[in-house]
Amino acid sequence: MVPAPSRPNYLIPLILFILTVTGGWLWWRLAAPPAPGPLRLVPTGYSALPGWAASDPAAALTAFRRSCAWIAKKPDGAAMGGAGYAGTAGDWRDACQAVPEAPAGAAAARAWFETWFQPVAIGAGAVREGLFTGYYEPQLKAARQRHGPYQTPVYGVPGDLITVDLGQFREAWKDERIAGRLAGHSLVPFPGRAEIDQAGLAKAPVLFYAEDPIAVFFLHIQGSGRVVFEDGTVARVAYAAQNGRPYTAIGRTLIAEGAIPREAVSLQSIRAWLKAHPADARRVMETNESYVFFKQLPLGDPALGSAGAEGVALTPRASLAVDLRLHPLGAPFFVAANVPDPNATKPDHRFARLLIAQDTGGAIRGAVRGDVFWGFGADAQAIAGRMKAQGTLFVLLPKAVAARLGAEKEFPGAPP
Repeated sequence: MVPAPSRPNYLIPLILFILTVTGGWLWWRLAAPPAPGPLRLVPTGYSALPGWAASDPAAALTAFRRSCAWIAKKPDGAAMGGAGYAGTAGDWRDACQAVPEAPAGAAAARAWFETWFQPVAIGAGAVREGLFTGYYEPQLKAARQRHGPYQTPVYGVPGDLITVDLGQFREAWKDERIAGRLAGHSLVPFPGRAEIDQAGLAKAPVLFYAEDPIAVFFLHIQGSGRVVFEDGTVARVAYAAQNGRPYTAIGRTLIAEGAIPREAVSLQSIRAWLKAHPADARRVMETNESYVFFKQLPLGDPALGSAGAEGVALTPRASLAVDLRLHPLGAPFFVAANVPDPNATKPDHRFARLLIAQDTGGAIRGAVRGDVFWGFGADAQAIAGRMKAQGTLFVLLPKAVAARLGAEKEFPGAPP
C-alpha cells in the first residue's frame, strides 16, 4: 500500500495564533484606558475639588458678574444651553442678584460660591480626566494700506458668506452650524484657506494688512488679538465669523510629515518650524482649511481680552472655553491640571482654579475638555503655547439645580 503523503501540521500554529490574539485582546481590555463615554455628572462637595481651600476665585467672581449681565437678558424659562443640565436662566437669577458689587478677597469669594453653588464632578462615562490647553491674545503689526512688508490681508465678514444655525431646522442639530455661499439656489461650501490665499476674497472688506503671514495664521487660531498700526495706535480684532471648513491642527501635519516629534509639538515649536521653512510654511498652514473673519474694535480695557462667545470681555486666568454642545455659557468651572512655567526653566506647576465658561472653539470638543484664556503678553503666550495637560473638571451649579440631578446623571444623547 502506498503511504499517504504527509501534510503539514497546522494545528499548533493555529492554537498559538488564537492564544496570541486572545491574549492581546484580554490585555487591551484590562490595561488600555477606557474610551470616553457620555457626559456624566456626579454632585459632590468642595472637599473633592483639588486645591479649592487654597484657591483664589476672586477674579472668577468678577468674571461671573459679567456673565450675569448676559444671563439677565435671557427670559426666565430660557435654557442655559449645552446638554440641558444647568436648568434655565431663572434658576440662576438669585445667585446673579447676590453677586457683590465690590471686588472680594480670596476667602470671601470662596465663601460666596460655597453659599450659592454645589460642585458637580464631570466625566465622560468612566473617564474622569481630559485635555486642557490654553489660548492668549496675540499682537500683530499692520498698516491700513498695502505697501512694503504689509502684504497679508486680514478680512472682515464676506458679503456672500451665509451662516446657518441647523438647530433651527432639527432639534437633533442643536448648536451645530454650517457656513457657505449661494450658487444659484444651492448652498455650497465656502472657499478654504488655500483658495482664499491664492485668489483673495473680492466680497470681503480688508480691515488691514499685516507684515507677517504666520502671525495672521496664529491670530486665526486664537480667534482674537490686538493690532498695532504704523502710527502707534492700537486696536482689537475680534472673531466675527468662520468659513465653515473643518479645523485641522497643523501640529498633526508636521508630526505626520516627520517634521516635529509628537512630544515636542507646541505653539513655539510650530512657529519656529514655519519661520525656518518659508518655502513650505504656506503649504503646511493651508492644511488647515478653516479661515476666520474678524471685526475691528476699540482697545477698551487693556487688562481684559476681547469678547468671547458670550459677548462679554474675557478675563485672563478666569475665563474658559468649553464645548457648548455639552456645557452652558456663564457657568463656573473648576479646573485642576498642570501648567508650564512661562520661562520653561522650572517644572510644570499645579493649576487649581475656578473659571467662568465664556467662550468656545473649533477644537474644544468633549465633556472633560477646556481651553484656559491666559490674556495678553509674553508670559500668556509662553504658557498658552505649551499648555497641554490632563486634568479634572467640575461645574458649579445653583444648589437647586444640582439637587435635581440626584446622585448622578448621564446624558447618553450628548456627542462625545
